[in-house]
Amino acid sequence: MTGAGGRLRVVVAEDSFLTRAGVVRVLEGAGMAVVGEARDADELLDQVREHRPDVAVTDIRMPPTNTDEGVRAAESIRAEHPATAVLVLSQYVNESYARRLLGEDATGVGYLLKDRVLEPIGFADAVRQVCRGGLALDPEVVERMLERRRPGGPVDRLTAREREVLARMAEGRSNAAIATDLGVSEATLFRHINAIFGKLELAPDTDDHRRVLAVLAYLRAQER
Repeated sequence: MTGAGGRLRVVVAEDSFLTRAGVVRVLEGAGMAVVGEARDADELLDQVREHRPDVAVTDIRMPPTNTDEGVRAAESIRAEHPATAVLVLSQYVNESYARRLLGEDATGVGYLLKDRVLEPIGFADAVRQVCRGGLALDPEVVERMLERRRPGGPVDRLTAREREVLARMAEGRSNAAIATDLGVSEATLFRHINAIFGKLELAPDTDDHRRVLAVLAYLRAQER
């Protein structure tokens, strides 16, 4: 649960001490409380069970095999502790891992390249986004998925600008950030987002939940 003063409580898993220390420093600098650190997947699961954090941030590749331990740990956390959001860090884009994380319910999930840690504000925003139940995908992951565009379905009803908005929503960008990036007012952006929800036939719900559903509809329309 969120700690005193509303600080997000985070567990960080990374086998490299220097990288782990860098992630911790960024999170603490953003006002979050790092309540546990882990060097491998087993330690990560132990720390999550002990501390019940708001978010678990984990590397994909950790000992002993340095393959997909982080993804498997993330899947276990989502199954055992649904109140804990998961943000996975990777050195390279691996589309299959991203799709595994998205699964059938992508609320509270993030997949970022490790380089994003060097952008402290954006990285912290992504952590907050998944904690709210949102979705945060690295721009390179989104771009890779969008390369597999196939025609058909409600996504084809979207205008080119609405697709631009939705692609940025997939990255976990805030309305203010998207509006600035596209050079439109937040009021105009709000109209675009409502149009997206309508064209994708998403029933009224919390905006964060509908954003996740809209992004999933968009990305799954790219699968061949």
